[in-house]
Amino acid sequence: MTIAIILVLLFGLLLAGIPVAFALGALGLGMLWLGGFSPLMAPQAILSTLDGFILLAVPLFLLMSNILLKGGVGRDLFAAVQAWVGHWPGGMAIATILSCGIFAAISGSSVATAATIGTVAAPEMISRGYEKRFVYGLLAAGGTLGILIPPSIPLIIYGFVTEESVIALFMAGIGPGLALIALFIGYSVVHAKFFGGYQPVAKASRAERFSATWRALPSIVLAVVVLAGIYSGAFTPTEAAAIGFAVALLITGVILRSLTLKALWDAIWESMVTTVAILLIIAGAKIFGKAITLYRIPQEISSIIADTVATPLGLVVLVCLVLLLMGLVFEALSMILIMTPVLLPAALGMGFDPIWFGIFMVVMVECALITPPVGLNLYVIQSVTRSSLLDVSRGTLPFLGLMLVLVALLYLWPDLALFIPFKL
Repeated sequence: MTIAIILVLLFGLLLAGIPVAFALGALGLGMLWLGGFSPLMAPQAILSTLDGFILLAVPLFLLMSNILLKGGVGRDLFAAVQAWVGHWPGGMAIATILSCGIFAAISGSSVATAATIGTVAAPEMISRGYEKRFVYGLLAAGGTLGILIPPSIPLIIYGFVTEESVIALFMAGIGPGLALIALFIGYSVVHAKFFGGYQPVAKASRAERFSATWRALPSIVLAVVVLAGIYSGAFTPTEAAAIGFAVALLITGVILRSLTLKALWDAIWESMVTTVAILLIIAGAKIFGKAITLYRIPQEISSIIADTVATPLGLVVLVCLVLLLMGLVFEALSMILIMTPVLLPAALGMGFDPIWFGIFMVVMVECALITPPVGLNLYVIQSVTRSSLLDVSRGTLPFLGLMLVLVALLYLWPDLALFIPFKL
């Protein structure tokens, strides 16, 4: 009964238009007060949360991705990949997905990936005769690679909440990220073959390939430096974010000379606004999490799940349904912050590895990024292409299905996520 009342109050606050951070914080404070607990627990919880060293990686990765976005790196990256694969069947679609994957390995942000590659690829693909809804869906879904392929801000938050190794989570995201790229490319080739109508791109000459690759090379080197540094243990994810930020400034400001002072200021401002929003959500979720822990709600939910669901498959299906429904109301980080403390105990009770469960949750959060009404990537692509939200939403449906295929693969073959961090 208590769980139902809390859910009703939470959704009531959200439907009333109160921002997620304040809805969570207010409800958590109310629960502490009604439960007879000291209200001083709220600021103590916030202070113990926001002084985490790993959280410094969030604004730094945001700064890096926004500087690359403002510096026009996506244009060079897309041109380089297109020079190599553009003449293949559905080549521009393949180039778009590969560009999203490479930029995801730099930025750690879904929105930045969708905006950066979408700005360049959308007009190119549409001018070549690709079906508009396919283009919209491809770009919105391709942007979700930004939170699965490491470095990933949601994986940093998951690691922070669960105290699991962020480096292990990053490594676990590689296999599923590559698998999702393969699924998207496979669908793009099939779509091009059976629903053609696009104008093929001429094969680039060796000189054109060399020129395009040379201009994109600094960005590719940045991705290699960040990832190799993290996986080799040379520096922590936070240090990697700081180094990536400095190298991004060097690439766009000195090497390419594509970053103006105004663009730099815009990147800093947008990163600051996003960082404040994220930290407010974390603070509100921490108060709410403290309250539900004192009320023993995670234990109650775990007990209910254990009594209701008898098999690991049943738990996976149930969690998928819950997260898909949550995705209709909450954005990505809120889902991770709210649902991880609630669902993880039940998953551990069923024998799931916490690193595997983190990747599974992030894949489901990816689904939320392309489901209306709050799927952020939908609005990014709508803004970039000046199209209707309905057309963008319809275009994402096949890709949403492919993401659920990835969930099935993760369940059937857990080593898709666990092989690299634990067996290499």
